[in-house]
Amino acid sequence: MKKKNKLKLKKTFSIILVLVISLAGISLYKHLRVKYAEKIVELARKEVAVYEDVRLKEIIYNINGELLENPKIDTREIGVQEIEFKYITDKNIKVPYIVKVKVVDKIPPRIDYPGTKVVTVGTSKKELSKSFFCGDNYDNKPKCTVTGDYNLDEVGEYDVALKGEDSSGNISSHPFTLVVREKRKKSTSNNTEEKFEFTDYTSYSDIYKKYKNKKTEIGIDVSYWDKNLDFKKLKKSKVEFAYIRVGRRDSVGGEFVLDEKFERNIKGFNKVGIPVGVYFYSKANSEEEAIKEAKWVLEQIKKYKVDLEVVFDWENWNSYQEYNLSFYNLTEVAKTFNETVSKKGYTGMLYSSKSYLEDIWFPINDRVWLAHYTDQTNYQGKYKVWQICEDGRVNGIDESLVDIDIRYK
Repeated sequence: MKKKNKLKLKKTFSIILVLVISLAGISLYKHLRVKYAEKIVELARKEVAVYEDVRLKEIIYNINGELLENPKIDTREIGVQEIEFKYITDKNIKVPYIVKVKVVDKIPPRIDYPGTKVVTVGTSKKELSKSFFCGDNYDNKPKCTVTGDYNLDEVGEYDVALKGEDSSGNISSHPFTLVVREKRKKSTSNNTEEKFEFTDYTSYSDIYKKYKNKKTEIGIDVSYWDKNLDFKKLKKSKVEFAYIRVGRRDSVGGEFVLDEKFERNIKGFNKVGIPVGVYFYSKANSEEEAIKEAKWVLEQIKKYKVDLEVVFDWENWNSYQEYNLSFYNLTEVAKTFNETVSKKGYTGMLYSSKSYLEDIWFPINDRVWLAHYTDQTNYQGKYKVWQICEDGRVNGIDESLVDIDIRYK
């Protein structure tokens, strides 16, 4: 019996050994087959632009097989990116591969410059350079300077240039005239009130007749500056919707300020049945601040009827350098605000003018409120609302001009 058992064990061991050797052989064969397989992957280009929406297949022009996956290239950071993927060769061998792609930024900073810039004696160079709009698609803090021969302590006119440079060495430069003048004395006049007569304005009824159709609604947007609203008259004047300023931030990271006429406005429009949306004048410089602002807005509107969008209004272009935001990161701030309000069942929207939508903001999936004061906009992007003028007159608002808007169904 013992001999038979030993023979059985020996036979079993032999079988297992053969199987192990066979499997090892197969594994080695597969490994060597993959290792020495012919791999041909040639790229059409080895550079892609920062923030470019591109996948691997788009930059391959020659490959001896078919991709098993088509990964999106991460273009959020400049520098060399390694892209790992797998493909099946024309010999039916599944192989891994790595290509290297360089993400580059070739867009210079945007600088807005006047033909003439006037400052007073004693202005510092830092104050001067920060008084211009200067921003970059990628860099949070591009270098912005005024170049040339000038003296801020001496009255005169100087031919200089505004220069913007980012970390990739891209440069924008434009000449302008710098005027340095003496400080003006403060006025001692006690006459602080000025009477203003509306001699040049856009009639709401004219806008309604021209732009009203089955696919549009005509309305207005209002804030503290719009005095003494008569909501019943506005209803009779065919105002079909209104966007109301809910508030603003008094500084970067500062206090929240409720618009002094917000409650009056939203209660008035709610009472007469005119649908409303709200907008908030933001000073957010981070996604965290955008969340704070969105939550504050939600708290203010929760007890009212808000049928339309909750709008993110960011217009701090004259002090843009204080925010340390690239255009990409600014767009992420706006998206964060809109995502926060959407979690509570509202629809977010971005407000901005045509030029900034075209040159500053990255494409945003949320709705857009376009400001473009013209009879026929040539803005090519998508938008839900068009603010067509800021000098409107409508029966129901007698002491101020008002913004008129067209909303698309």
